Amino acid sequence: MTNLLIKWFIRDHDQIHRPAVRERYGRLAGLVGIASNLFLFVIKLVIGTLANSIAILADAVNNLSDAGSSVITLVGFKLSSKPADEKHPYGHARAEYITGFIVSVIILLLGIELIKSSVQKILNPDPIRFNLYVVLVLVIAILVKLWQSIFNKSLGKRIHSSALEATSMDSMNDVLATSAVLLATLVGKWTGLQVDGYMGVVVALFIIYSGFRLVSETLNPLLGLAPDADLVEKIEKKILSYEGVIGLHDLVVHNYGPDKCYASVHVEVPAHQDLLISHDIIDNIERDMLNENNIHLVIHMDPIVTDDELTNTLRQQIGNIVTYIDPGLSMHDFRLVLGKTHSNLIFDIVIPTGYKTSDDELRERIQKEVRLIDPNYHCVITIDRNYTCTTNVME
Repeated sequence: MTNLLIKWFIRDHDQIHRPAVRERYGRLAGLVGIASNLFLFVIKLVIGTLANSIAILADAVNNLSDAGSSVITLVGFKLSSKPADEKHPYGHARAEYITGFIVSVIILLLGIELIKSSVQKILNPDPIRFNLYVVLVLVIAILVKLWQSIFNKSLGKRIHSSALEATSMDSMNDVLATSAVLLATLVGKWTGLQVDGYMGVVVALFIIYSGFRLVSETLNPLLGLAPDADLVEKIEKKILSYEGVIGLHDLVVHNYGPDKCYASVHVEVPAHQDLLISHDIIDNIERDMLNENNIHLVIHMDPIVTDDELTNTLRQQIGNIVTYIDPGLSMHDFRLVLGKTHSNLIFDIVIPTGYKTSDDELRERIQKEVRLIDPNYHCVITIDRNYTCTTNVME
């Protein structure tokens, strides 16, 4: 059914990289959510009132809030599809993350309200008036919410949307909540035990836990999340596949929303290679990365001396020293400047996130090891931070 709805209501549904198509997916998800949740709200409100069940009424209010969340989803996708302007040169795609965050906060608040009403039910128990219509409505609600969860998860995976994945999780929470209400209703009928309030507390605690988890997942992209390891590996392999490239370092990836990826990197080329040839290689990499992977890549070209024996030997020795000190460290941009009284070894060291040793301590440790090679060698070290959790890549 999901595929049929996509084909019927989303024009050019395969072109998910286009902002207009992503908006159509969000619009479809929002409208389906509004219609189905309003339907569930009405039938649960009627049955909950007739059956005198706080759990059913709380579930009805939850469905009404879900309809509101669907409205937020609609607005979020509309905003995220807006083109870039002077104040927002990277576009508005991050509005989709904000939408997911708002939905997550709503889930959290609903869980807290459900605990309050459930505790009141425990303190002041009131028997549920059982009838088959109650069971029928709850079963219908479970099936509708289960379909909603599958539907939103399918759309979310298709267009890589954290907002729709949060909505999918919310629907699955509702499946569990309504199932608990159904169980409490049946237990009350068969045993006479009034567990309506207790079931409400259990469901509320699960909803609160899910809310906290979703808040974290939707907030991380806004704060600045480390790039996906597979994406980093893909970029590195692509760059290294070009003839004339001998290594890369300082890869930084920025995300400005789903399918809005910008990156910068230093690419190493042989210093003896013709400058125009190297520049042509760099241009080809940037153009191919955009056309094939939709990544806006900016490359800084680093010429590396590869035909000087002393430089190559020292580069290898310093690299071994750095790895010996800590396998998580890496070196790049090595240069040798010879002098009469001393020679400068100039290079960068990349340290991983959370590295405990201070920059000065690390420099002193490396300098001490280098003096064992030759006391006239002086290290000029620049400390770099790793923003991709990968090591330096060189052939």
